[in-house]
Amino acid sequence: MKLLFYSFILLFSCIKLYALSSAEEIRIIQQIDQEIQSIDKISNNPNNLWLKKYSNYQTYQQVIFNITKLQEEVSSLQAQPKTLETQSQLISLERNLNTLNQQKSLLEVHKDSPFIELIESTNLGEIPNVTNPILIIQAFSYIKRSKQEIETLKTNYKTLEETLDNLRKKEILLNTLLKVFKDSKNKEQLTQICTTNYCLFSNPQSILKALQDNAETIKVLEATQNIFSTTFGIFSKEAEENIEKLRAQIKAQTLKGVYIGIVLLILTAIAIFTKLGVRKYIHNNERIYTANKIINFLNITLIIVILLFSYLDNVSYLVTVLGFASAGLAIAMKDLFMSILGWFVIIIGGAVHAGDRIKVIKDGAVYVGDVLDISVLRIILYEDVTLTSYKENRRAGRVIFIPNNFVFTTMFSNYSHSGMQTVWDGIDFTITFQSDHAKACHIARECARKYAKGYTESTRKQFNKLRNRYTLRNLSVEPRVYSFLEPNGIRISVWYLTNSFATLALRSNISAEIINEILKTKEIEIAYPSTTIYYSGDKNIPINDGSIPPIQGDL
Repeated sequence: MKLLFYSFILLFSCIKLYALSSAEEIRIIQQIDQEIQSIDKISNNPNNLWLKKYSNYQTYQQVIFNITKLQEEVSSLQAQPKTLETQSQLISLERNLNTLNQQKSLLEVHKDSPFIELIESTNLGEIPNVTNPILIIQAFSYIKRSKQEIETLKTNYKTLEETLDNLRKKEILLNTLLKVFKDSKNKEQLTQICTTNYCLFSNPQSILKALQDNAETIKVLEATQNIFSTTFGIFSKEAEENIEKLRAQIKAQTLKGVYIGIVLLILTAIAIFTKLGVRKYIHNNERIYTANKIINFLNITLIIVILLFSYLDNVSYLVTVLGFASAGLAIAMKDLFMSILGWFVIIIGGAVHAGDRIKVIKDGAVYVGDVLDISVLRIILYEDVTLTSYKENRRAGRVIFIPNNFVFTTMFSNYSHSGMQTVWDGIDFTITFQSDHAKACHIARECARKYAKGYTESTRKQFNKLRNRYTLRNLSVEPRVYSFLEPNGIRISVWYLTNSFATLALRSNISAEIINEILKTKEIEIAYPSTTIYYSGDKNIPINDGSIPPIQGDL
């Protein structure tokens, strides 16, 4: 509408030109010249890519035309006799031809269509299929890129329309200006004045040339606009359909994620309440620990299964892949799978529980300590101060990590299995042959009975409970004393029940009590390493050289 209105005003002005003087004609020509300059300024804006690319296209076509023309001239000169003048002309033409070929290589991108980049959308990639919450981010990214591409194409189309409007206005102005020159009675005077005032057009010939160029530009851009409107409509429709499809998938996956989250929260809540119930109705710490481990394992397994079946498109494909991979994994990760199998054996069989005191022997190294935790891959052991630490390791307080697969290849000793809290410990000492060994045995028995009385009663009760699970033949829990003949005296060995977690303390107390009682008794003498020498004349003959063996025990 604006263009029609603008055209009507200019035509109305042209009708009045017949009655105008030369001064009025000059004023109108200058006004039209200013309008054309304003339009050219807008059209030649660096941000206007349409005319810029079209200019590059025209330049490329002109370069092609010039190359063809030069090649014809070169061929014509080469057919002539070779003289200094023709050789000089050939060198000049070839130099110009090389320059034009370089320009051609730079403008190759504009040889087919100068507006491909402006009318075609960029490749957005394959539309994502939202099958899990992680792909929602990818879907949002695709939607954002699609909207940005639509906005870019809209901007390009709007710029193209504005450019065409300006070119059509310029065409009307040029036609009006041409009519002024043709209808004027003072054509020579107008040409002279326009030349003096540096007008864009000072004669009809220049106006006609500008009209031809402008009409050619309009023709190319209108053809491009027709193609662009079609491609842009198709792309916009497809993009909107893809966006709506992705939005629907995002909504579905969001709802699915919410439902699955609620289910997982319910499972977690059930696991928590089950643990609370276990703590309320079970008072054995070991059983509480085992039950919590089983609850955690079942809860995590259910969560993994729910997530797999919820977000895995083809479960049979997973089973097939795992089937092929399991053989290789079984060989490459044998120790790992054996540790997991060992964990099942430990948990189900109940050979070791958290809190038990165990001994592990591996490659000659002996470790005794308390089980802190039993994970899927290993047993975590805290090394306590024990007789083993005292005699062999001389170290304690270390945290030992024992792979679960050791349960199949290494000997485990459990000092607190099935609720047992006591073990047999023994103290050996040697008396001389002249000592009252019966009284020494009595002192050892009474000292052991005095300090081990509480452990004796608790062990008797525990044995009565274990008779339902195991065959127990010897249920004697009273301290036991044995005497043996040795080369250097009589060895007294006293055995008693003690706390499996504090053997050294009771061992120290009983040893001190036995020594005190023996020192009070004159009939008993402790045998110790000694040498007896008999003198005969000036010669000394060693007769006896004996030693007392070290104290022995289990811990």
